[in-house]
Amino acid sequence: MSLQFSVLASGSTGNATYVETDQHSLLVDAGFSGKQMEALFQQIGRKINKLSGILVTHEHSDHIKGLGILARKYNLPVYANEKTWQAMEGLIGAIHPDQKFIFGTGTVQSFGGIDVESFGVSHDAAEPMFYTFHHEGKKLALITDTGYVSDRMKGIIHNADAFVFESNHDVDMLRMGHYPWSVKRRILSDVGHVSNEDAALAMTDVIGDNTKRIYLAHLSKDNNMKELARMSVQQTLEGKGYMPGEQFDLYDTDPKTPTPLVLV
Repeated sequence: MSLQFSVLASGSTGNATYVETDQHSLLVDAGFSGKQMEALFQQIGRKINKLSGILVTHEHSDHIKGLGILARKYNLPVYANEKTWQAMEGLIGAIHPDQKFIFGTGTVQSFGGIDVESFGVSHDAAEPMFYTFHHEGKKLALITDTGYVSDRMKGIIHNADAFVFESNHDVDMLRMGHYPWSVKRRILSDVGHVSNEDAALAMTDVIGDNTKRIYLAHLSKDNNMKELARMSVQQTLEGKGYMPGEQFDLYDTDPKTPTPLVLV
């Protein structure tokens, strides 16, 4: 039995992550068109019609753009908390009641051998939440779309074998960029997105002996670059006594191309 995953694509234009064991597979978010989602699945050699379900983090379009299309076309169950379901009304089209499931924030649901724990984050959505996946002693933690990482969040994701961690923006690039000040203020706020440096500082509180892989996710296309994010995170971690490349590895994610399927 194995726990594998691929960040199908991640960035300000769309987000989707695939998680599987030998018996079950789950999709977290579907932030691309139906055709784009099908193409991403083809790239990792998997089929959407084999999914056990789709887990939704929140109702922003870069996380649900293809949700309704996939759910209807492949008759897939969809899991979200009540407030997110309410916020998605009118955004994803009609979903048959038999396909709609409530996954409350701060609860655990099991899909075969995968135990999925949801936890709230701080973002300007109805009730945003992310997930940790537990299987055969392995743990995968997904956390993006949060303005900060609280002690509560850190306790839930601590010592994961693999992290998909928000590293959204470089603060200087954001401040000097073309966005209106209202948008900059929103991104920098406690309900916005985590910067490269703040992501790394949060990582220093959650990296454990089991941690082997950290994927830098949800990079802004206008206010960040892969090389800059990785350099900033690595320098901050090294300043706190952590050694990327020795204790664990840092990986990029891409807004269009999946990461290889890997064992947790």
